[in-house]
Amino acid sequence: MKKEDYKIHIIGAGISGLIAAQVLENYGYSPIIIEATDFAGGRVKTDIIDGYQLDHGFQVLLTAYPLAQRYLDFEKLSLQKFLPGACIFKNGTLRTVGDPIRNPSLLIPTLFANLGNFSDKIKILRLNSMLKKKSVTTIFEDQEISTLLYLKDYGFSDEIINDFFKPFFSGIFLEPNLETSSRMFEFVYKMFGEGSAALPKDGIVGIVNQLVSKLKKTDILYDSPVKQVEDGRIILKNGAEIKSDFTLIATEPNQVIPNLKNQNIDWRACDTLYFEVNHRIIDKPLIGLISDKEALINNVFYHTSLKTSTVSKKELLSVTVVKNHQFEEKELKQMVIKDLDQYCGITQCKFIKHYHIKNALPRIKNLQYEISPTETKLTSTLFLAGDQLLNGSLNAAMISGERAALGIIKTLEEGLIVEEFTSEFM
Repeated sequence: MKKEDYKIHIIGAGISGLIAAQVLENYGYSPIIIEATDFAGGRVKTDIIDGYQLDHGFQVLLTAYPLAQRYLDFEKLSLQKFLPGACIFKNGTLRTVGDPIRNPSLLIPTLFANLGNFSDKIKILRLNSMLKKKSVTTIFEDQEISTLLYLKDYGFSDEIINDFFKPFFSGIFLEPNLETSSRMFEFVYKMFGEGSAALPKDGIVGIVNQLVSKLKKTDILYDSPVKQVEDGRIILKNGAEIKSDFTLIATEPNQVIPNLKNQNIDWRACDTLYFEVNHRIIDKPLIGLISDKEALINNVFYHTSLKTSTVSKKELLSVTVVKNHQFEEKELKQMVIKDLDQYCGITQCKFIKHYHIKNALPRIKNLQYEISPTETKLTSTLFLAGDQLLNGSLNAAMISGERAALGIIKTLEEGLIVEEFTSEFM
């Protein structure tokens, strides 16, 4: 049988599924992606409303991600880079801190920021140097503790933990108490140090559009939710059955495979609210962190501080909430507007859109960086992909998609096809 004649299906057109399709194409196969919605990208999505680009949640691309460097053309994405720093709102004042070595314009404001003590600054330099030398493999082999405990053990003061580390990394980990693994903290910190945080000029969806445009031998079936996946066939919710030699599941597997053991995913949620405002309090592309413990909001960002493909009339502000709450949208909006005024001095906000991202990041224990192609195999013809297999990052989504595709290729090319299920998972 010719390579292009094999019926290889990918469930889900998210980042993992798109990378898997690209790898299969690179090896001469012609996969089919089955997507439940009418768009590719999964959680990576951008809407255009009133001339503003609204990403579904505050998302950035870290240019140091190894897999992003492999599969994305940064130049064609027209990446708009954040400055390496942050603005911190505390007690009604705004302080700017950053890395003056990478951007000299941040030297003076950082010197006068009065954030943390002298010992904290020495420890930050030491942490930067240590993580620059530490390999990603070593990071994910180290013992896991919470990020908060890691920072305390490192000797950072409560002040700099509460004023900087908590609001900054809470916005990344989508949880307010820094319970996330120290492995993830070291990995993300290293990635920030070795590259830039950036957004495509088209918004975060630019990543998806580029990945889709690269697929030349892949068909994508949109609006085709899957009911069940079995060895050899896929059953759609409309009752249609599709024969499949191999199926790569790049979505939550427990939703399409009955009686699946140990594959339930626990998710972290967050809220992102967008507002139109008349002017920017932060004039540079820097994230704003709210360090006051009583605040509901965690961070803010003026998206119009970066160049975008659309033309906007005023300024676009996003607000991220990571704390658990029971507010309905109307009350949440009122609370956020109140916080913006009280803690940031931001007023006259015109509400545009609220996104409640229920499945924003997988909550994972024993975080890993790598997975072998054989580890993605569920049965002889079913393979799994998704960042939930490793860690909650774009890089992990890409790795898992690549490895699952390589698992199928390895099985095909080595003739290791067997019919029985493996009892380990079922």
